[in-house]
Amino acid sequence: MSGVVRAAWRLGAAAARGRAGRALSQAAGGDSGGGGDDSGSREAVERLVRAHPVVVFMKGSPAQPLCGFSNAVVQILRLHGVEDYRAHDVLQDPNLRQGVKNYSNWPTIPQVYLNGEFVGGCDILLQMHQNGDLVEELKKLGIRSALLDAEKDQDKK
Repeated sequence: MSGVVRAAWRLGAAAARGRAGRALSQAAGGDSGGGGDDSGSREAVERLVRAHPVVVFMKGSPAQPLCGFSNAVVQILRLHGVEDYRAHDVLQDPNLRQGVKNYSNWPTIPQVYLNGEFVGGCDILLQMHQNGDLVEELKKLGIRSALLDAEKDQDKK
């Protein structure tokens, strides 16, 4: 297991101990499980990434990620208290899986989009989490990171 994944797993374990989080509905963001022929088109992917401020293309679902990197992304978002996002399971639709890779010109899954802009995969999100950039990017979306509240609670002790 790489250092990035190991660190993300530790983050996930801590988050799981803190609170379980709620299951997120993929259907609300346009569950991509239909396998439609145009689901991987540039226009279809564009609609998905612009449909919500936070969008994740992953393997599995937030409730049941099917790879360690997808799990790490879910755990990082959970640590920041981001529960309202759209997740699309690329394993349900091979056209979408290839289409999102073509759209971003990024070869791997998961992929994270903030406000319609491609951010990166697990490694980039973990780096943003570690250096504080994710807190700032979420703030631009009107999302207050739960880590800010956790820091305040620590300061009071």
